[in-house]
Amino acid sequence: MTATTVLSASEAASYWDKRHLAGGALHSGGDMSFDESANQIFYALRLGLLVDIIGHQSSPDAPLFVLDAGCGKGWFSRRLASFGHQVDAIDPSDSALAICRERGGGPRYFNSTLSGWRSPWLYDVVKATDVLFHIMDDDEWAASMRNLASLVRVGGRLIVADWGKEGDLVAGNYLVVRGRGRYLPLLAECGMRFDGWRPYRFRQNNIGYYIFTRIG
Repeated sequence: MTATTVLSASEAASYWDKRHLAGGALHSGGDMSFDESANQIFYALRLGLLVDIIGHQSSPDAPLFVLDAGCGKGWFSRRLASFGHQVDAIDPSDSALAICRERGGGPRYFNSTLSGWRSPWLYDVVKATDVLFHIMDDDEWAASMRNLASLVRVGGRLIVADWGKEGDLVAGNYLVVRGRGRYLPLLAECGMRFDGWRPYRFRQNNIGYYIFTRIG
């Protein structure tokens, strides 16, 4: 990044710890421009889109193994676990994970960055909702994407949220959206097939889910 006003890694970690502690149940991990009621709709819409991409399987006897990468306060993690899926959830924020563990709900929570997570098994689904554009450093972003791709089993899916345009855009000091020209070549090198981009279509939000399937 050429911008000089973005948060450093340590500053970003401090920012998110404080935001999770100060924000409401959804506001701190949602869109700060929405009130809590609007975020209720926003969360439900993203969950519905996510389930449509993952599929409508719901069986505790044959669960999907899911990684929620950058889980925040665990709203998506708990919902996915309630559908019968086996969910691992990671986040580098101690305050967010403390809230997750208080609320329980089935997922297993771990303190980890996206680039640092190691698992003894591969996942059917690895998803990162509105997380990647908060990784300001390009090298860390690329390391995170490669690591998440490596955790997907053959035939499994990687689902990550960002905007669907070609270029990059730094928006403020803690957000940079990256375009298709970043995601598609890097993940193709990781053995991932691009299966499309699905926009949220909520108000003026221009983010959506990139969908990849491991083919090799």
